[in-house]
Amino acid sequence: MAAFDTAHPADSVEFCPRPGQQDILVCGTYQLHQSGSPQPPTCDDDLANTAPQLRTGKCLLFRATGSELSLLHETALPAVLDMKWCHREPSLPALLGIADSEGGVSLHELSDDGTQLRRLQSVACTKTHTLCLSLDWSNRRNETSSVLSTPMYTSLPDIARRTIFSGLGNLIVSLSDGSLALLRADDQSGLVVSDTWAAHDYEPWISAWNYWDTNVVYSGGDDLMMKGWDIREDFSRPIFTNKRFDAGVTTIQSHPYIEHLIAVGSYDNTVRLFDTRRPLTPLTEADVGGGAWRVKWHPSPERKRDLLVACMHDGFKIIRFGLDLPDFSDETSTYRVEGELWGVVKRFDEHQSLAYGVDWSFGDGGAEDTLIASCSFYDHTLRTWRG
Repeated sequence: MAAFDTAHPADSVEFCPRPGQQDILVCGTYQLHQSGSPQPPTCDDDLANTAPQLRTGKCLLFRATGSELSLLHETALPAVLDMKWCHREPSLPALLGIADSEGGVSLHELSDDGTQLRRLQSVACTKTHTLCLSLDWSNRRNETSSVLSTPMYTSLPDIARRTIFSGLGNLIVSLSDGSLALLRADDQSGLVVSDTWAAHDYEPWISAWNYWDTNVVYSGGDDLMMKGWDIREDFSRPIFTNKRFDAGVTTIQSHPYIEHLIAVGSYDNTVRLFDTRRPLTPLTEADVGGGAWRVKWHPSPERKRDLLVACMHDGFKIIRFGLDLPDFSDETSTYRVEGELWGVVKRFDEHQSLAYGVDWSFGDGGAEDTLIASCSFYDHTLRTWRG
């Protein structure tokens, strides 16, 4: 399949979910300007250095056709640490949120022909020397068309603003100072920071919504903890704290098709599945090797047992879990693992460096040969493959 030299270290990949533009993907880069080799965004020495650091990046926009990757557009930014497309109603333009190394989140709209991104908004979540490490949209399961409560507008600028900011979900963002920031959709100004709170003693590498109950968010950090938070409360205490990890928690994703199920990855080479009603004891643990940096459930319900994992020092893998799904009319029931607990059904080892960014295409349905894009850090390479 295709390979592309991103010129600078690459750490994030996301396919566009909007129908008609599912051949579009973005890749984010992260360049630390100092003597010696560039450091990846997970480097503790990098984040612990209090001296001013210049980190730059780009969001690279591609079209994937057959075995080719075509670069369409570049957007210069501070270093990119995470990106997510907002799952809006298909009639609305595709919208991308980007977390950067200068405490900001920016929103970018994809043009109708898919050839360029236009910046709509930049939001300062914290001080410029603090990094935004991750972000997640609340509307991953339920595409939104409009969050606006006021139906009447009196001027063309108001109507234009209504169109631009229609269909936003809320965002949860993790910050390198240990905090989480909640950004809510506002009918006039897009996203606004509504709450920021201390969540972890060290870097919270990940923040994620419960896609089935968007009053709940999860976070995981270098303090070896995963926590749950109810955004209706005052954030003085989490609703649970799981301390049973052997290394930092790096990635969490709620399953888009199976309620109460989340996948959690850690530097300890393990991906754990949890029933969110019992978040302290895993249903199963998969030793994926290399340190799990990102997990992505397959976007089609036909392959809801398949999880894509970026394994940092051991390439990329597709893990298939054996799950016995309960009858949810009984809220006391839980998931059971049956037969083969888990297995590696595909691995991809063509990258020569840290395996960081990875994503499935939304365009292949439940096909066993879904298009996948992945990127690696020091060899600054983006690749496509199938699995």
